Amino acid sequence: MTSLTGHSTRRRRLGATAAALGLLATLLAAGPAAAIPDPGEPPAKSGKASEQDRTAAGTAARSGETPAVDEIVHSRNISHLANLPKGDLKSFNTDLAFQGRYAFAGNYDGFTVYDISRPKSPRIVSQVLCPGSQNDISVSGDLLFLSTDSSRSDDSCSSTPQPATEKSSWEGIKVFDISDKRSPRYVASVETACGSHTHTLMPGRGNVYVYVSSYFPDETFPDCKPPHDGISVVKVPRRAPEKASVVDFPVLFPDGGNPGPPENPGAMVPTTGCHDITVFPKLRIAAGACMGDGILMDVSDPAAPRVIDRVQDNENFAFWHSATFSENGGKVVFTDELGGGAGATCNAEVGDKRGANGIYHITGRGDQRELVFKSYFKIPRHQADTENCVAHNGSLIPVRGRDIMVQAWYQGGVSVWEFTDSTRPREIGYFERGPLADSEAIGGSWSAYYYNGHIYSNDIQKGFDVLKIRDRRTAGAERVRLGELNAQTQPDYR
Repeated sequence: MTSLTGHSTRRRRLGATAAALGLLATLLAAGPAAAIPDPGEPPAKSGKASEQDRTAAGTAARSGETPAVDEIVHSRNISHLANLPKGDLKSFNTDLAFQGRYAFAGNYDGFTVYDISRPKSPRIVSQVLCPGSQNDISVSGDLLFLSTDSSRSDDSCSSTPQPATEKSSWEGIKVFDISDKRSPRYVASVETACGSHTHTLMPGRGNVYVYVSSYFPDETFPDCKPPHDGISVVKVPRRAPEKASVVDFPVLFPDGGNPGPPENPGAMVPTTGCHDITVFPKLRIAAGACMGDGILMDVSDPAAPRVIDRVQDNENFAFWHSATFSENGGKVVFTDELGGGAGATCNAEVGDKRGANGIYHITGRGDQRELVFKSYFKIPRHQADTENCVAHNGSLIPVRGRDIMVQAWYQGGVSVWEFTDSTRPREIGYFERGPLADSEAIGGSWSAYYYNGHIYSNDIQKGFDVLKIRDRRTAGAERVRLGELNAQTQPDYR
């Protein structure tokens, strides 16, 4: 059932139950990896909600405060054009990348290539089975890159889970040739310290530099011992990707970074690396979301990024997760993944400043540039206590003179929001489903990006969604056409 509702209909004030708060406390103690099962484990059965939470969710749905299970609701300016179930890859869907008429969707079991030349009727072109959490994905020319952040028996696509305490275990970057979209070909791999949770491309004509983000070192891991206070830089020659290799490991936190609790109890865990990095190649800058720290970097030398400013928010940011620049590169939106993506954090008890976005302005010039905080943004639509919800992956909707972003919020759905006035951000559109069935506690939109006139969402459980926004505030974006989009390699839309 699809209901066309007004924007104000879904503003609600739901209280969290004691059980939900207890779950959140457990997740905060466990760290962000709590939401991420090993790919070798059963994929879509992440646990059942408590009887108390199910009762509360049922009551809210019957009263109209929340959608019913699997019910779709959205603002009047958003249309749901299509949904494609996951196909043969049954694990969690993850990130998205785009090139020409194709979308590339990561999944813990591998990746899917979609033909989106007809957005109302997308179709699967090919699916590649290659297990490896979380299969963060990017494309550049004829090359596709996958991140493996789970310890595997080897670097092949037939590998099996293996303890990180074993020296022979493998984690890192995999490279595929996608010149034939119907038959991608695995061509190279590079092992990186602590694996690759995410990665970011800094493309050049002859080489692609890959900034590899990873974290959580341990003295018992032969290839991931502390301190792990930087990122791996991988150089991939376009004409000879088999020669890809790690060329540097720049130290980003000489002092070790945010120590986390108990010194800074608001932080979820200490900084032991970065979670995600976004580069703005035209401006030669990058923004890093690094667990307990947000950083601004100079990437004039792609092989040697260096930090020029660093900020912390030990009151409201639990886990610095990702970053997005404004269209002119003068602002950065950092996201806080409170609860690691598994917590029900979109409710009145958690409030509107935690598990949210932080908007920062970049002031000054050169090495004197600084990140200056302006405000927080969180979706105003409170979710049921059975729904994992927190700020997650998004991208700009390129409108000249405005700062508008589309963003995934797991079971909070897809939000379109404006931060042209950085002190007064506001939601201008949304799409979401009601709670998942009781046996599927983890779900919702992992990534939501705007590409060539449409919004594409990779839903963890439900598959590939295509949305259309029709709004005077975003109409200018219709004229922007890209040949390629990796959200973490931000184009100069101007």
